[in-house]
Amino acid sequence: MRQRKYKSLYGDLIVEIGRLFINKPYKGGTLDNVGKEKMIVNVSAFDCTTFVETVLALARCVADGKISHNQFMRNLKLIRYRQGKINGYSSRLHYFTDWLRDNEQKKILKDVSISLDGKPKHKKINFMTFHREMYPALQNKTQLAKMALIEKKLSGKTFSVIGKNKVTMQKAKILNGDIIAFTTNQEGLDAAHVGFAVWQKKNLHLLHASSKEGSIVISPQTLITYLKFNRNLTGIIVARPLF
Repeated sequence: MRQRKYKSLYGDLIVEIGRLFINKPYKGGTLDNVGKEKMIVNVSAFDCTTFVETVLALARCVADGKISHNQFMRNLKLIRYRQGKINGYSSRLHYFTDWLRDNEQKKILKDVSISLDGKPKHKKINFMTFHREMYPALQNKTQLAKMALIEKKLSGKTFSVIGKNKVTMQKAKILNGDIIAFTTNQEGLDAAHVGFAVWQKKNLHLLHASSKEGSIVISPQTLITYLKFNRNLTGIIVARPLF
């Protein structure tokens, strides 16, 4: 009975759907293309963000009782793009804090970091334009200028972070299926990785697309250990999916 405090029905659904993809390969850059921004769906290989988006889109299909390809596509588009509309490369929610705010406005999730002793963080966001060689679309000067404007807006906002040293005290408030984003000390970047919280007995783990493991996995180490031994990580953001 005690373990139930870590669970919610919708969160359990998210975890069970996520588990279906375990051992699917990790692949970065599956959404990048040089041409016009368009909806790309790949359910055979994932990066950390596309895995989270895909599972959320499928969970909303199941919870809503509308299990179809078209509904899945609608859900995925709503989650992935600003206000659910494709309007060029910059309309895709590339930075996690941008993705978080937009999906909170769309009532898809709720940022619960403040209730877990999260503290406001201010950071200059410019990783993508500073490393434009990594992003084919940013070779276009118009797209580069639009992304720079997005980054400027993000740099003027704060986001709540649960510090590395606070997570142990707060972990019991994290539920199965919560979205966990890992903040980073890397210049210009808000979050470096994202996945789902999974409780296994009394231990909190991460279900995610792991570049290190090369696939979708539930990390064998606990979330606390994962944080501790990744020096570039500064804390976490916790978002609770809504339905």
